[in-house]
Amino acid sequence: MAARAGAGTGGDDDSPLLDDLMPWSVRPLRTGRPWVTAPDAGSLRARWERLVRAEAAERERLFWPTRLRTPQTPVAALPGQSTGTGRFARESGPCPEPVRILHGPFDEQWLLPDHRLIDAARPELWRVADGHQLFAVEHGYVPQDTGPALSVTALLPDGDSPAGRPGRIRPLYRRPGGLEPNLAPGLLALLRARHGDAVTDHSVLAWILAAARHSPAGCVVPLPADTAHWSAGVELGQELLRLQLRGARGGERPRLPGGRRPYVRASVPPVPATLEYDRADEALLLGTGRISPVPAGAWEFRVGGVRMLELWFERRTATAGADDVDGLEAVRPRTWPQEWTSELLELITVLALLAELRPRQEVVDDGPRITADDLRAAGVLPVPVAARRPASVLDHQEEGPDGQFALL
Repeated sequence: MAARAGAGTGGDDDSPLLDDLMPWSVRPLRTGRPWVTAPDAGSLRARWERLVRAEAAERERLFWPTRLRTPQTPVAALPGQSTGTGRFARESGPCPEPVRILHGPFDEQWLLPDHRLIDAARPELWRVADGHQLFAVEHGYVPQDTGPALSVTALLPDGDSPAGRPGRIRPLYRRPGGLEPNLAPGLLALLRARHGDAVTDHSVLAWILAAARHSPAGCVVPLPADTAHWSAGVELGQELLRLQLRGARGGERPRLPGGRRPYVRASVPPVPATLEYDRADEALLLGTGRISPVPAGAWEFRVGGVRMLELWFERRTATAGADDVDGLEAVRPRTWPQEWTSELLELITVLALLAELRPRQEVVDDGPRITADDLRAAGVLPVPVAARRPASVLDHQEEGPDGQFALL
């Protein structure tokens, strides 16, 4: 198979797109109303209670109707969820258990899993979300973006983009139970012929996570022709994967070495109004609260040009103490919860460790490559149309609108 030497000094014009390597993708979720997600599950339960106890006119206002969802809209149940399918105007039952999601890159939040409340919930993602599934999430193209091109999570991702240019969500498996990898037909066989039988769907995902690059045409993934480069990239990708999964799938939670772990040096105030970084002391200042040491790499870690720590903080404090906030979004913690501090410490750790690995990502694909032309010559490209569509995974009835059942 032909390969181009010196790929690290050239462009990515001859590298395949992620869209061809992981051909089935799903657009980001679109909630239609911001109050169905929150950084804490308690707020979602309180919002539900306020909504279902409201009189008809007030319920309509609080609901925040859109073209796709109003309190009168009957919809099918979300796969794997036991919420109602009748009109929400008649709902009086208990709050469904909030589910943990990844809200954009690196921000773990909560979602009310009721299809009647979500404009575009992407049921095809819910059908394959299980204890085996991993989701690759593109961050969307932003010129001059030096951050990572994609992230991976075991949580259901909403695909939100910090820069407002969302990419796509790509499940690793097309079927529940870790069955049928979402890889171009023939790709695994080609890579095994080149790099050995140790190549698996997980190692391909690890390589993609390590080597993916931004481009105006979409996320590109240089493929190495040299096995030494492949092995080094997979090893790096597995470390990136371990950090981003944060202990999911039986892994260890990320930790910085002793002496570098961030600690709370001064308690976070009940309502921290500002977030600042003291570079000289490596300290993160939340109002009068103080966390250190916080490596500069964690503070400067950006996706789409947006600092992740600043965005995380803003999402938890933007409406705190605001007198003009109305509706269900106003139902939120009145003081800073202790669990947010714990989550912040872990996020600092994750971003600091990822920042340390960024220089290795920049050079991981230096060397001869398997080009898109090579993939075409091997019959891997073009990808069959069927591989870009969701697999038919249902062997049972799903509840449709107003309790109607249909076998899909």
